[in-house]
Amino acid sequence: MSLAIRIIPCLDVAGARVVKGVNFENLRDAGDPLELANRYYLAGADELTFLDVNATTENRKTMFDLVSETAESLFIPLTVGGGVRTVDDVAQLLSAGADKVSIASAALNNPSVISEISAKFGNQVLVLSLDAKRGGSRSGFVATKSGGRETTTTDAIEWVKRACDLGIGEVLINSIDADGTKLGFDAPMIEAVLQNSSVPVIASGGAGSVDDFVRVAALGVDAILAASVFHNGTLTINQVKRALKESGYQVRESVNVN
Repeated sequence: MSLAIRIIPCLDVAGARVVKGVNFENLRDAGDPLELANRYYLAGADELTFLDVNATTENRKTMFDLVSETAESLFIPLTVGGGVRTVDDVAQLLSAGADKVSIASAALNNPSVISEISAKFGNQVLVLSLDAKRGGSRSGFVATKSGGRETTTTDAIEWVKRACDLGIGEVLINSIDADGTKLGFDAPMIEAVLQNSSVPVIASGGAGSVDDFVRVAALGVDAILAASVFHNGTLTINQVKRALKESGYQVRESVNVN
């Protein structure tokens, strides 16, 4: 039996508020993180991802108090990222209540930190958060840093392969080109990641309809992450799961779904 596809709402947080934009720009207020976290838990989310979007650019660590408050209100796995640079950062986030920690810019700057974290805690706690876009590289996709603000010369697909070898436990691939557009997930980018990843893959960026979730599920992803469509009420988690189930995909039933 195949594993159930996980549906993961994402809370991008800046200044203790959830924000969302298009192509990582023009961020607008989308609500209170604790309120949204509880709403999604009760709505049947399989996991929750919490990203402090300005932690890296402001050269500070994730807001641990907010992470702790969020974790206390949830009974589903919580992944936290933003400003994670060291083994100690991971230790603090796990102590604050995170189940998994995502790493992005720091891993590109210092790839060995992946191995260090994996050796200390096991690769099951570590998610590679990769914000990628089209660019002049071998695969046609390049990795970015600092919340998508800095384009690197690193080939995104080669980076996925290397990160898997170093000990990453999961890959969250987010297409900057598709992010917030509601025009559908970036299938070519996601397919390229799937073909080169030896660990589970989470697709992100571009969800606009239940059909978009069904189409990206057909590519073979392990989980699907979305933000805007859930924040603004365009879709509910229950609607997405029902569409996936009706299309023949296994989803996790939740007693909390209302």
